[in-house]
Amino acid sequence: MAPVTGRWDNWAGTAHDEYLAWTEPPETPGDVQMGEVIAWLRDELPADAMICNGAGNYTAWVHRFYRYRGYATQLAPTSGSMGYGVPAAVAAKLRHPERDVVCFAGDGCFLMTGQEMATAKQYGANVIFIVVNNGMYGTIRMHQEREYPSRVSGTQLVNPDFAALAKAYGATGEVVTETAQFADAFARAKAADSPALIELRTDPEAITPSATLSGLRAQAEAREKGNP
Repeated sequence: MAPVTGRWDNWAGTAHDEYLAWTEPPETPGDVQMGEVIAWLRDELPADAMICNGAGNYTAWVHRFYRYRGYATQLAPTSGSMGYGVPAAVAAKLRHPERDVVCFAGDGCFLMTGQEMATAKQYGANVIFIVVNNGMYGTIRMHQEREYPSRVSGTQLVNPDFAALAKAYGATGEVVTETAQFADAFARAKAADSPALIELRTDPEAITPSATLSGLRAQAEAREKGNP
């Protein structure tokens, strides 16, 4: 009997190919390529590793380029709550000490709940915290540039030395300024007998995987001049 064919024959395969292409990270401004960092973790972390995050544009890279391969491997807020990832990661590691737990936090996110590193240290929750530092509240800045390019305010941050702050809590801490430095930094964090923090210093221009701040600003200014 001849196989049944129909107009959906190639749809699933095409959609899957498009999905795989979409999850390959494009190059973005700056020396730290967040997409490459996430893709590396995607390949290196075990399937049961737990990924935690708060809210902010930095999560676009995590959700787009990491491939979750098991149930209960993602802890993320559904309400857009900044600061969620750090305490969630501590709780996850205490509940599942045998599993790798990696927490992503923007610099603004970490400033809200980063003090929970003290809890992690006190109870031996050896989470790896990855602080994505672009020096601003990225999501709010994106909306300001897109809608009100001449009225940007209140989104720049004056940050502490996150690596030094981690060490003050009794954790390890180091700074990554180039993508090539990340793998070794992560290996050291994983080998540490304590919580560990890796600060990624990212370019503010890389506001999403597919947009830049200057590009959004230029589009908004063109609209203001009547040139959509």
